[in-house]
Amino acid sequence: MTNTPDLGARVADAPSDNFVYRVLPRSLWGYSQLARWDRPIGWQLLMWPCFWSIALAADAAHGGLKPSFGTVIFYLFLMFVGSVAMRGAGCTYNDLVDHDIDMEVARTRSRPLPSGRVSRFGAKVFIALQALVGLLVLIQFNTFSIVLGIASLAVVAIYPFAKRFTDWPQFFLGLAFSWGALMGWAAIFGGLSWAAIFLYIGAVAWTIGYDTIYAYQDIEDDELIGVRSTARLFGDKAKPCLVGLYGITLLFLALSFITAGAGFFAYVGLIVTAVMLGWQILILDIRNPDQCRRLFLSNNRVGAILFVGLALSLIL
Repeated sequence: MTNTPDLGARVADAPSDNFVYRVLPRSLWGYSQLARWDRPIGWQLLMWPCFWSIALAADAAHGGLKPSFGTVIFYLFLMFVGSVAMRGAGCTYNDLVDHDIDMEVARTRSRPLPSGRVSRFGAKVFIALQALVGLLVLIQFNTFSIVLGIASLAVVAIYPFAKRFTDWPQFFLGLAFSWGALMGWAAIFGGLSWAAIFLYIGAVAWTIGYDTIYAYQDIEDDELIGVRSTARLFGDKAKPCLVGLYGITLLFLALSFITAGAGFFAYVGLIVTAVMLGWQILILDIRNPDQCRRLFLSNNRVGAILFVGLALSLIL
């Protein structure tokens, strides 16, 4: 007989068999849901631009700036830990800001704060703990990277409010989620270059694209309560708009690779990425929430393919 956790303590859109329900005590379920540990796609999508940037920078570095293999692995580990911690802190902060909105949206009404399973005070303490982990990660890097990482908090603070004053909240999400494209380069070189900036622009456009697909799941609820999004802005013109966004993504990723002198396998990964993004647009049905969710989740594979290409270029 299997030990099946009580579904009443879960959020409606969380996978039912996620590890947090099997490993963590029930008293921590609400906090794990605030941090979205039961939905790892968030920290994965935050992590990939970090990984791209480190691999690209390590491949471009020469002489005394060339990091050792161990250093690259250590930086990747730090970016992984930082992505989990800061994604969790950001989601907890977002849930505090959106408490009232989440109570009005069917998909989010069962989250820990609107359902009352975690108090606002508890959520604030949890933010502080996660932010402390993020700080411990950040101070492992050089001074420029530390200042750059602190600067990202301004964008993170604005994002939860963006849906109230602009039709482009996904743009602000892109600014925040793509910051790692700058951080990885800064960690290696102690500064930025056009290669890192191009990588950042490409990652921002990619984020706007995939989060627009995600937003089509909630478009009816968003219209009822007045929450703004690119999904509402684009309406039935989703496909041509995504062609533009993903086109910008591929263009600036290519410019970044060229500027950094990336190797052959980086471009192979970029070609595969182009096919995967094109496939998303081709089959997209904005009136099918389940498909929108699946296409959104598939971007984890997009990020992984790009990293594998960059990693192979670095190794070979």
